[in-house]
Amino acid sequence: MVPHDYPSSVIAAGYATHTVHRQHPGDPVRIEPDELAMEVPVVLEYNGLSHATVLATPHDLDDFARGFSLTEGIVRSVDDIYAIDMSERDNGMVMQLTIASSCLHGLRIRRRSLAGRTGCGLCGIESLDDVQRDLPALPERSGFLNSSSIAMALESMDGKQPLRRRTGATHAAAWATLEGELLIVREDVGRHNAVDKVVGQLHQAGLDPAQGFVVVSSRASFEIVQKTAAAGVSAVVAVSAPTSFAVRMATDLNIMLAGFARGNGFTVYAHPDYLATS
Repeated sequence: MVPHDYPSSVIAAGYATHTVHRQHPGDPVRIEPDELAMEVPVVLEYNGLSHATVLATPHDLDDFARGFSLTEGIVRSVDDIYAIDMSERDNGMVMQLTIASSCLHGLRIRRRSLAGRTGCGLCGIESLDDVQRDLPALPERSGFLNSSSIAMALESMDGKQPLRRRTGATHAAAWATLEGELLIVREDVGRHNAVDKVVGQLHQAGLDPAQGFVVVSSRASFEIVQKTAAAGVSAVVAVSAPTSFAVRMATDLNIMLAGFARGNGFTVYAHPDYLATS
């Protein structure tokens, strides 16, 4: 797990090789290399202030730092981020961000610790009031997304997950245009981290969040919906089921939420009117 055990090229790739013993009944043991998704502690510091520690795949970490800062409300836009520097420590990675002083003031007011298990965005929060952010609802929309676009994005996404093919251990998140073309795909051992990476690149590239939708290879938790709303994206499509909290939040924040999206089928749990009828 410790990053300094691996060269920088391995850390940047997001996976490492490990010798394993494969056993099948009736067959001799095979000793061979296997590829494992990396999972390391990543600390986010803002103007020298340590704010959060998450376990993440050390791949596309600049995107992650931008997306986390946006979806957690630490900055108002990527223009508030002046610089991002990454350093390796004996026991993890440190992302050092320089942000606008006005944002730093707000960060100190609502500062919380997120140290915890992979994909857990709530470990260490200080009170129940910190669970759900006070986000404005997105503008209501009608008939802006076609079922065929969702099917096209899902079909394309399966072939754009190299870490999953190598390791079988990562989630993916993507942003697709309203025509179903995948423009951004990111992977991570944590599904929330993958969404943050997509959001970071989406805003860094200057794309209009409202002109596309988010696809996730996991279940749809409330935090994925919350991060999508903070990014300004009006639709989330998940390969697995949503939670009741996610559905309630999607309803309140005017986000179309679909689950069990596989092949040409999916189930809409919130705002079905966002789908085009023809």
